[in-house]
Amino acid sequence: MTVFQALVLGIVQGLGEFLPISSSAHLVLIPWLFGWEDPGLTFDVALHMGTLLAVVLYFWKDWLRLIRAVFQRGPSDEKRIFWYLVVATIPGGLFGLAFENKAETTFRSHLLIGIMMIVMGILLYLADKRRQIRKMDTMTMADALWIGLSQALAIIPGVSRSGSTMTTARFLDIKREDAARFSFLMSTPIILGAGVFKLRHLTLAAINLPFSVGVLSSFIVGIISISFLLQYLKTSNFGLFVGYRFLVGLVVIGLVLAGH
Repeated sequence: MTVFQALVLGIVQGLGEFLPISSSAHLVLIPWLFGWEDPGLTFDVALHMGTLLAVVLYFWKDWLRLIRAVFQRGPSDEKRIFWYLVVATIPGGLFGLAFENKAETTFRSHLLIGIMMIVMGILLYLADKRRQIRKMDTMTMADALWIGLSQALAIIPGVSRSGSTMTTARFLDIKREDAARFSFLMSTPIILGAGVFKLRHLTLAAINLPFSVGVLSSFIVGIISISFLLQYLKTSNFGLFVGYRFLVGLVVIGLVLAGH
């Protein structure tokens, strides 16, 4: 892994983790398209560390408020949202453990990725046609469970963790910005869990310059991606990302059928 490759993949992770375009798909497709070697699990840890730092730094005040609410007496919206986030995280964690091997092998099919990019693009398009009548503080436990179950599907590259959760939230009539915010808050424990789980493969010798570049670039771009999407969705819809998913999906399917 060269420093340039680490930089590119770090940027891809920082964009794809938070925008509804699937970071896992792009981390498979970029090396495939350019003939790079698989960076391996060690570098995967670096990328997860970078995006974890990004989401924690951006939402630390939110998490502090939610955690404080748990230890306060009486019901509150913050306490409710905290437990919704806990419930929503469980399906993704269980699916990740159960299908880890398939995620690294079977699910990385380029044709499957191309198809899922388009399928999830269609679902995101349909969901985004729904009304915007609910804010995050109107969510129920059932809403959280549905969103959590959809996050579990993101183990398939091309689905997108943020894309699947935002799509489900929009099907539930939750406003775009609130759907994105809940999705980002959900990402904190799931990215932390994935990073910690893969840390068992990390050795001190593996922490080199490309590793550091991967962490730093995914962190910086992750912060920018979160800020951009939250601002963008105040005035715009998900159409830009739907179009991008269709374009990438069609190109990937075309290359696979052409024998690339």
